Amino acid sequence: MSESGSAADVPGVPDVTVIVGAYEAMPYLVRCLESVEAQSIGAGRLELVAVDDGSTDGTGEYLEEFAARTAVPTRVVRQKNSGGPSGPRNTGLSLARGRYVFFLDADDHLGVEALERMVAMADRNGTDVVLGKVTGVNRGAPKSMWHRTLERTDVFSSNARFTLSAQKLFRREPLERHGIRFREDLRTGEDAAFTMEAYLRADGLSITADYVCYYLVGREDGKHVTKSGGHALRFDSARVLMELIADLVPPGAKRDRLMVRPFVVTLLPQFGPVLLRQSEEVRRHKLELVRPLWETYWTGGVARSLRVDERLRLYCAGRGLLGELLTVLEFIRDKKAAPVVVDPRKRAVYLAYPFFRDPAAAIPDEVYEATRDRLPANRIRWEDTRGRTRRAARRVLGSRLSRTAVRLRDRLRAAA
Repeated sequence: MSESGSAADVPGVPDVTVIVGAYEAMPYLVRCLESVEAQSIGAGRLELVAVDDGSTDGTGEYLEEFAARTAVPTRVVRQKNSGGPSGPRNTGLSLARGRYVFFLDADDHLGVEALERMVAMADRNGTDVVLGKVTGVNRGAPKSMWHRTLERTDVFSSNARFTLSAQKLFRREPLERHGIRFREDLRTGEDAAFTMEAYLRADGLSITADYVCYYLVGREDGKHVTKSGGHALRFDSARVLMELIADLVPPGAKRDRLMVRPFVVTLLPQFGPVLLRQSEEVRRHKLELVRPLWETYWTGGVARSLRVDERLRLYCAGRGLLGELLTVLEFIRDKKAAPVVVDPRKRAVYLAYPFFRDPAAAIPDEVYEATRDRLPANRIRWEDTRGRTRRAARRVLGSRLSRTAVRLRDRLRAAA
């Protein structure tokens, strides 16, 4: 490992250390570093720690050239390839001096006012993590947490749990106090565990939604770590995140709220229509990997937070019901709509996906109960009970209807 730095040396502690871990990052690195130089917070309040993780495309040489000419105090570390983003991020964090750290991927770039706005937000509210609005460039980006700016919130009261990438502003002191570092044994999802722990140990989070702080860039060469590796890596990532949540949050509604994230974001895609194209060996291996996670962390609270199709797929996977799961996936792939069954006796509404009330499958009714679903009126069928269907339907359906179904409910009221 070797280091080099610029001649500029600003006395005192910088507000922000920007940490850039770079591997084979050209030509994206040029725009990335330009965005650091252009920050409105000013070079005197910044430092940059850039770690070249064994690149062979000129990344290391460009970093050294940048360090020699920039006004931003810069340290460059060149190390052997570590095999993933955790190694260079941890190296950068160990060298950081700033009150805050910001992890900037070498493919991406910052909005001009990003760091100034986020530091001001953290200082104003005394919060330990600030989420700056992210937008995608030639790729998707998380959206649900950017509806409005929140000066002070937490991981339970916001949608912060659905963005666990490392590109946040973190107060450095809690990271050091709790020894929070990136897991170097993970090849994907390492940032999820780091960020979730920082959220849970933080004295508050802030969300700035009125300015694009971060531009998440899709590389044309497809060299994104999250797109590489086999399916087993995703299960490793989910396991680590679930264990962390279970260690830090007692059983109950708050834990369930966080557990939804690894179930839906990490595990559910493994049991989508892609499974229909995979070999029997891969299918069986996935069921082996998911079963202990499902048996340990699946609860009624998690289940009720999901749509019926999500819940049914994870239930079948967790119980090892491969045949039933494949049938459900074919139903979804073919874009079939499940009939809506209203059961006034139980005051419940169900979506009758395959195997609903099939004695041979013995899948409980609650797996099919609509709790987070929009209900299509043209698919509703009624389980008539002593002539009280219309009155019961009005009570049962409530506000869980699509606009079309609302019109049907109104017609039912008029006819009653």
